[in-house]
Amino acid sequence: MKVPLSRPTITEQMKQAVIKTLESLRFINGPNAKNFETEFARFCEAKHATAVSSGTAAIHLSLMALGLNPGDEVITVSNSFIATASPVLLLKGKVRFAEIDPEIYNMDPTKIEDLITERTKVLIPVHLYGHPADMKPIMEIASKHDLKVIEDACQAHGALYHGKKVGGLGDVSCFSFFPSKNMTTGGDGGMIVTNDEEIHEKVHVLRNHGRKSKYLHDYLGLNYRLSEIQCAIGEEQLKNLNEWTDKRREHARVYTKELKEIVSTPIEKEWARSVYYVYVIRSKRRDELREFLKQNGIETGIYYPVPIHKQPIFKQEPFSKVELPITEKYANEILALPLFPSLSAEQRDFVILKIKEFFGK
Repeated sequence: MKVPLSRPTITEQMKQAVIKTLESLRFINGPNAKNFETEFARFCEAKHATAVSSGTAAIHLSLMALGLNPGDEVITVSNSFIATASPVLLLKGKVRFAEIDPEIYNMDPTKIEDLITERTKVLIPVHLYGHPADMKPIMEIASKHDLKVIEDACQAHGALYHGKKVGGLGDVSCFSFFPSKNMTTGGDGGMIVTNDEEIHEKVHVLRNHGRKSKYLHDYLGLNYRLSEIQCAIGEEQLKNLNEWTDKRREHARVYTKELKEIVSTPIEKEWARSVYYVYVIRSKRRDELREFLKQNGIETGIYYPVPIHKQPIFKQEPFSKVELPITEKYANEILALPLFPSLSAEQRDFVILKIKEFFGK
């Protein structure tokens, strides 16, 4: 049996939506983008959404809209994809890394204030693996120190924090539609969500060369638009997202039930509803286990083997020398198991069987 790590779901309705868009000959800034933005904002229980070309673009534009200047500092976490932090460097800002909560792998609110200086401007908590960060204390710290908060929700479409959707909790939030994510747009893609009218208007203009009209450019912007074809796919994907989330959660429930006495399995806080972008276990024998599963046709992943502060591009950064013992320990232990809506019970149970076999259980 072959079991892939992830697989996007493509329906007949998505194919028809693409054909319809191709036949319309309208490929940029059309009705699909407007509809997708409206529906995604509604899904997030927020006022505004702006479709962009990737999750990276979403973070980049959000930082620009918040007015990040050279030398300004941003506090985030190191156990994330590089795009959480690299846009800060592109804007000539500085990144400081907070340690993570050992249970949910997200930013530990108790580790933030020691990192704040007079140059700190933005906090970027990451809703890692689909489990929301503890936003209430993070927002309280931001309010106390007059900071802005960008939710990196690139892995958390539909996750709940105290019953509220992520995406409308901070000043602005960023989503990714990369093919492995909980929903995709048939390639790269992203969305910026906010309840702030000023931020919304700014990112809407910045993603289209900084122009409010065709030949007048009010800001130094970029071409970060999302095509009509991708927005058409995104609209159809969004219609299925709740159902797909339920399937992910059911697979996660069974994984936890069967594996919690063998390896470290994910914890879901009582105030959270995770959407399980990936299902990550931990084991000191991670590399041996991964090779064993590979030999048995089971694909796994490591999110992320090298923390951001250990990446070559951060070696010269003044804050790269910070010690993050939990982050670094977990980077050597984490392993993502196959998880996607069309994963069959037979495939899932085969993964469980082989893990138990490896540990002699």
